Amino acid sequence: MAWTTTDDLDEFRAAAGAFLRARPVRHTVLLTVVSSLEAAGSGRYGDRPPVYGWWRAPSGAVEGGFVRTPPHPPLLSAMPAEAADALARTLARADRPRITGVTGARPEAEAFADAWERHTGEARRADHVQRLYRLHTLTPSGPVRGRARTATTADRDLLLSWYEAFGRDTGALPENEVARAVDDRLGHHGALLWEVDGEPVATAAVSRTIADTVRVSLVYTPPELRGRGYAGAVTAAVSRAARTAGAERVLLFADLANPTSNALYQRIGYRPVEDHLRLTFTP
Repeated sequence: MAWTTTDDLDEFRAAAGAFLRARPVRHTVLLTVVSSLEAAGSGRYGDRPPVYGWWRAPSGAVEGGFVRTPPHPPLLSAMPAEAADALARTLARADRPRITGVTGARPEAEAFADAWERHTGEARRADHVQRLYRLHTLTPSGPVRGRARTATTADRDLLLSWYEAFGRDTGALPENEVARAVDDRLGHHGALLWEVDGEPVATAAVSRTIADTVRVSLVYTPPELRGRGYAGAVTAAVSRAARTAGAERVLLFADLANPTSNALYQRIGYRPVEDHLRLTFTP
């Protein structure tokens, strides 16, 4: 079956929304991207309009989807290998804007990259490997001085500076998206601060709840305040708040190149689910 593409978010949600929500853990990034676009408009991730697509199996059921928010590469859902091959052929057509990579869970990202190499001759390079974790039993690592509170618009300048630093440290948040990321979190009361004597020392954020699922992100402690347990404390606090608010599934990603973060999240009760890749294509 062929892929259907559109620039209409409502059309995409009508066609593929139920498919994405049926697997909220695997599709956590896609779901939160779609939710952010719905809340903030098509310019949430850049000046060019997003492109959406879905693939129907011979039975007529939707079994694959993608979202592309230029200049970012396509973000893939779960899909059969034949759908990944068909998508690579579709996006490699001369009348399509050239893509420079792909992002998704390892099976789909690698299947797409295999097909892309066959159809274009371009090689892949793994730029970023992240491990997806799911919270089981929350077990804070120990008493840490301070307390958590929800960030407000009065904290916007602080969050701007910290998110900029987070982007420089990790490469996971482009500078031109910092303000949008801050406003998105503040807009749904999704950013927490850890304070000591009334002074913020760390932050963590959580996505909107979608299909009873949330994802923790943007965990940051300034360099001079690290090693005191603040990151673990604020991550545990935001995770607990999400569960208290009714989230059934609490997720987060950790860069596999950062053993400290991976160990920290496992200590407080997160367990590995699967790996996600960001691949870049080179002629």
